[in-house]
Amino acid sequence: LLRGEGLARAKMGEDPTLERSFRGHKDAVNSVAFNPNMKQLISGSQDGCLMIWNFKPQLRAFRFSDHQGPVLSVAVTPTGGIIATGSKDRTVRLWAPNISKGRSSVIKAHTGGVQCVAFSPDSTTLLTASDDKTIKMWSIAGQKFKLTLSGHSNWVRAARFSPAGDLVVSGGDDKTVRLWDANQRSCIRTFYDHTGPVNDVTF
Repeated sequence: LLRGEGLARAKMGEDPTLERSFRGHKDAVNSVAFNPNMKQLISGSQDGCLMIWNFKPQLRAFRFSDHQGPVLSVAVTPTGGIIATGSKDRTVRLWAPNISKGRSSVIKAHTGGVQCVAFSPDSTTLLTASDDKTIKMWSIAGQKFKLTLSGHSNWVRAARFSPAGDLVVSGGDDKTVRLWDANQRSCIRTFYDHTGPVNDVTF
């Protein structure tokens, strides 16, 4: 973690310095995210756990192990109120970042592992990408299914909303990057230039 002087050095092109490291996972860490309040760091691991790390050393970290498989992706709403985790167990869980009792709600999202979770800019919609070759959208309010985006011919590794929330970009093991109109539920462009699996995408 880089903060303060270390982050300033990085911005100036100098070598960054390590501010702090967090130890607690028992296996590889697959995904990390900042809480927008910049007081917490969220991580998901092969050990099946979600961990919430507080920047203040005097505050303990929280470990939650509700998933039945590796946690492949973590995301936090832009408003900082909800954490989403996607797992190899084919479910998505939603958590409140200030929780200490580990309570979460579960969405049985896909028929394959959930490789990626991402929130819309207005924090109202969740995007999930899966080994079942689909991307799905969920309404946070009531955790209701909204729609499916189908077109990839292999695992979908990543999906993200555009800053305006009207477009979605996705990438996967079929070596393609696809651009979707979120309102029309249609793929408007496909990019075939990669020669290997696409692991991540962003606008």
